[in-house]
Amino acid sequence: METGNNTIVTEFIILGLTEDTSISVILFIVFLGIYVVTLMGNASIIVLIRSSPQLHTPMYLFLCHLAFVDVGYSSSVTPVMLMGFFREGTSICVVGCVAQLCSVVTFGSTECFLLAAMAYDRYVAICSPLLYSSHMSPRICILLLGMSYLGGCMNAWTFTGCLLSLSFCGPNKVNHFFCDYSPLLKLSCSHDFTSEIIPAVSSGSIIVVTVFIIALSYLYILFSILKMHSTEGRHKAFSTCTSHLIAVTLFYGTITFIYVLPKSSYSTEQNKVVSVIYTVVIPMLNPLIYSLRNKEVKQAMRKLMARTHWWS
Repeated sequence: METGNNTIVTEFIILGLTEDTSISVILFIVFLGIYVVTLMGNASIIVLIRSSPQLHTPMYLFLCHLAFVDVGYSSSVTPVMLMGFFREGTSICVVGCVAQLCSVVTFGSTECFLLAAMAYDRYVAICSPLLYSSHMSPRICILLLGMSYLGGCMNAWTFTGCLLSLSFCGPNKVNHFFCDYSPLLKLSCSHDFTSEIIPAVSSGSIIVVTVFIIALSYLYILFSILKMHSTEGRHKAFSTCTSHLIAVTLFYGTITFIYVLPKSSYSTEQNKVVSVIYTVVIPMLNPLIYSLRNKEVKQAMRKLMARTHWWS
């Protein structure tokens, strides 16, 4: 960093979740445990789906990629956050900060599209079961996955482009536990209206479009379930959707708080807490939500464990 009237920032200082050293050790242990569970849980889901033929269906293909995205999402944030518990501030170069933001936005946006694709998959399975094999063919599944990752990358490019257009010539302390766009924007000495509105419009559009797809899919699903005469059929249809609905509610509830509500409606500390939920906690919960409430996953897990035990 050059000193003087024209100071050029070459690195940022991530202040982290707390400056209270008395609780830093406790938080380190808690979040390290969450991160380990996240890696093990999502890796287990990926291995289980890939090694179990009965799970080679579109729904579990999307779940496999959701697990991969959750690992990337958490890994983009948690290691830096953990280092911050033992330092007053974690330094990160400008390029590293841009890379972290790009990674977080990519995985977060991709998760939005994947959740929408999973809702569409449930809609086809329940409302048009006879057309499922054609409407959810391998080609269409690959297309939906490709669009999910492409949409995530495009939104990340929007954020990255706007961030790179900013100049940082003053304070370099980021009041957050990772390089999020909003606190970085506050440190810029050159930002204008476009650098604030373009990322908001981009993220807002993704949230609106994907929420619309999810809501419309479940509206049709609800109508189809109400038309069913069999109680067992209704219960089975509801059970296949419950896990996805829980994951959608948790994820969209938190990102809407951050990216849709006006910045003046919540404090920086509230921003940090909510950001912890959607970047660290939810990636840990997703494999638990989809495995504990899913009979097919439980059966596949028992078969895999029995097969592993037999070979040993």
